[in-house]
Amino acid sequence: MPDEETAPLAGKLAGLTSSAIRDLLKLTAAPDVISLAGGLPDAALMPGPRIAAAAESALHSPAVLQYTESPGWGPLRDVLAGRESARLGRPVGVGEVFVTHGSQQALSLLAEVLLDPGALVVVEDPAYIGALQVFRAAGAQVVAVPLDSEGMRVDLLEELIAAGRRPAVVHTVSNFHNPGGVTMSPRRRRALAAAAEKHRFWVIEDDPYGELWFDRPTPEPVATYSPAVIRLSSASKILAPTLRVGWMVAPKRVCRAVELLKQGADLCGSALTQQIATELLADTEWLGGHIDTVRRVYAARATALVDAVTDEFGDRLRCSSASGGMFVWAEFTDGTDTTELLPRALDTGVAFVPGQAFAVATPYSHAMRMCFTTAAPEVLGEAVTRLARAVAQAPVAAGQSAQL
Repeated sequence: MPDEETAPLAGKLAGLTSSAIRDLLKLTAAPDVISLAGGLPDAALMPGPRIAAAAESALHSPAVLQYTESPGWGPLRDVLAGRESARLGRPVGVGEVFVTHGSQQALSLLAEVLLDPGALVVVEDPAYIGALQVFRAAGAQVVAVPLDSEGMRVDLLEELIAAGRRPAVVHTVSNFHNPGGVTMSPRRRRALAAAAEKHRFWVIEDDPYGELWFDRPTPEPVATYSPAVIRLSSASKILAPTLRVGWMVAPKRVCRAVELLKQGADLCGSALTQQIATELLADTEWLGGHIDTVRRVYAARATALVDAVTDEFGDRLRCSSASGGMFVWAEFTDGTDTTELLPRALDTGVAFVPGQAFAVATPYSHAMRMCFTTAAPEVLGEAVTRLARAVAQAPVAAGQSAQL
């Protein structure tokens, strides 16, 4: 029987599509392409020897080969509770910490716990693609509030609510936004937390990049200001994605509800990778030095990328400030269409993600996201040179100059 003649799939899949970034990465695998497209930490900076040693140590215990607790291995939750207590400036109990298979699973489980079909979810525009996929799969109505240099426009969120559209959930990437690169200001954080309490909605504060600051630490989390804010974080960017260790800090009743769904989804996480993560996260002296090294390398690369763009394009291509994280968001001031530009860029040997991939309400056809983490400064300079060659071949919006 041909595959198309077998039983139908669920109707809810009809509106879902693959991540544009995942599809793009298939095109950038050629060795002669410098890829600024993926959101990948640098494998060369991952602590492979420490992970191997921790794995060998963990494997001496037969318990590591067994199932573990659904909310996560107890010692890991203890370590995370201590880290999050320091971050939030208040005691965080183990019952408020839930370990997941990466922070993306935390987001997916929360969508099931917090959203009924048709519920309203507010995201930032441009938006994190993984959040859009999760909320759309949950059957939510997704609406956007734009970003500016201070993060989400909370005043426009208030206007949306005043117009009768109160969300069930607001999602924010508060530090070094993916894709926008911006960090939410302290006053906006307080305003968002206050709005959540006033209007009785949940905030999901998605923070995988918060420890990757370059010049100064990030502001206090939004979750500092209200129990209505659920905080997500991850070991993927500071240790290694292969561990698949993420976590949430949430009220106990939320964690209990998530546990029920986690049991139905995959029973529990990996005892082995959670024990590895525990050993590395608990060694605060080593971890601090490791993260400092990652920050220093990424900062040099971010500076190299932004400087190369400025030297090559001047005001024609304006970048977000690179003060941390993994991404630079850039916009052509002359309206150059980045979706149309991409094939030419691939031909010249450089890849990026067109802004349209992150669009919700605004098309962002003139924008792009560039990841600076996996290439050396001189390679990033060459990537921008190749991009300039592609732009020189591309048409621009009517009435605009094609000169660099």
